[in-house]
Amino acid sequence: MSLARIYSRAQIGIQAPEVMVEVHLGNGLPAFHIVGLPEASVKEAKDRVRSALENSQFGFPDQRITVNLAPADLPKDGGRFDLAIAVGILVASGQVVCNELERYEFYGELALNGEVRGVNAILPSVLAAKEQGRCCFLPAVNDSLASLVNGVARKAVYSIQDVWNDLLNQQPLPLNIEYAERVHNTHFIHDLSDVKGQPGAKRVLEIAAAGGHNLLFLGPPGTGKSMLAQRMPTIMPGMSDEEALSSAALYSIIGQSIDLTNWRKRPFRSPHHTCSAVALVGGSSNPKPGEISLAHNGVLFLDELPEFERKVLDSLREPMETGTVTISRAARQMEFPAQFQLIAALNPSPTGCHNDKRATPDQVMRYLSRVSGPFIDRIDLQIELPRLSSSQLQSTEKEESSEIVRARVEAAYHLQLNRQGKVNARLNNKEMSVYCVLAAAELKFLARASEKLSLSPRSYHRVIKVARTISDLKGQENITLSELKEALNYRAFERLLAQLSQY
Repeated sequence: MSLARIYSRAQIGIQAPEVMVEVHLGNGLPAFHIVGLPEASVKEAKDRVRSALENSQFGFPDQRITVNLAPADLPKDGGRFDLAIAVGILVASGQVVCNELERYEFYGELALNGEVRGVNAILPSVLAAKEQGRCCFLPAVNDSLASLVNGVARKAVYSIQDVWNDLLNQQPLPLNIEYAERVHNTHFIHDLSDVKGQPGAKRVLEIAAAGGHNLLFLGPPGTGKSMLAQRMPTIMPGMSDEEALSSAALYSIIGQSIDLTNWRKRPFRSPHHTCSAVALVGGSSNPKPGEISLAHNGVLFLDELPEFERKVLDSLREPMETGTVTISRAARQMEFPAQFQLIAALNPSPTGCHNDKRATPDQVMRYLSRVSGPFIDRIDLQIELPRLSSSQLQSTEKEESSEIVRARVEAAYHLQLNRQGKVNARLNNKEMSVYCVLAAAELKFLARASEKLSLSPRSYHRVIKVARTISDLKGQENITLSELKEALNYRAFERLLAQLSQY
């Protein structure tokens, strides 16, 4: 046979579209051409494949070799097609005879001695192969990560010789190697009991963890804003298999290693305030996920919020509402998931505290105005942290641990999943009319409060969602006045602006 068709997969964002590697051996002067929109790293596969085959004691055809990566309009990059091209040459030249090639997919970069090296973004490829019902030949270094996907057939490959032995049934590779059972490591370095005092802030943290709400800490330096934010993952409910896989897939795209003992831990990302909009949202000519996507199913912590550039913060507004971010470039468009929980922290004044008389109300207002109103409008919970007294700092009284708080959070979380299939923060208006019904007295109270506090329609609905979460933490079926009053109390930033505007 002078024509072979081998299946592989490209990597476009979090998607892994199918690529058919067609290899044809024709008459004419010896040559090796790769077509189908290959980038430089793919074109260089010619030299890697030739050396790998010759050093593995295979014959390299002295013919005109044409490799087509179909579809032709899909850009291809990286060394992930090396193994598929090499297998295609072996099949086309008759060195491998296999009638079941349509059941297999091949990924891997070849070393010059024929070894198969690992590739990035293996999880999206394996997940896509599972949907097609194909068996994956993949680098051995990627196999442990690929084993996280249940129900997919896979074979770990160390060299091109291993593939040859398997396809000819001379020395079949083991199917679905099982690795030592991974005990999920629930140990955290931080614990909520490390934080002295601040019962109000801990209560808000618990509400945010239970309902998936965004949170803003407002207070002078040293009041524990960063400490509280860092302990958020310790009280959040564990990730499901689907959530953990989607987060792991995003990290595999950027080539970041994943600790398989704690791959179910929710991510915590804390970018510096000098980061650009591209670093935060994602981008570049070949779009990569940014910090908000790497915080998918976890926490994005923005410390010193007013120090971020205004346009950087405003670029978060759409992802906070939709849970996805679409990056459009002239050549391509990609969509990444971004279901993150935002925790922001800021000082109420450029001098640290708005009532230390070191800054005028105008200066404080200019400082706070760096954060736009529409951005603050998307934050459900806002609380001001008071300074700690010396007696609180020196207290030896044992604080509530993360484990105790997490038990309450998980009870409320599962209550929401059983009732509506999602956390309260992600309910749309139609779903709210079903799951967040208010009685006449509560509606009347909320209407008066909304008029007095000048709440926007978005803030109005977010108050109801927070009240729904507080009810769930109490195990109540209905929202009462008590929950609404508590939810309205968590609007500290808006109260501060109203107070400053009186001067």
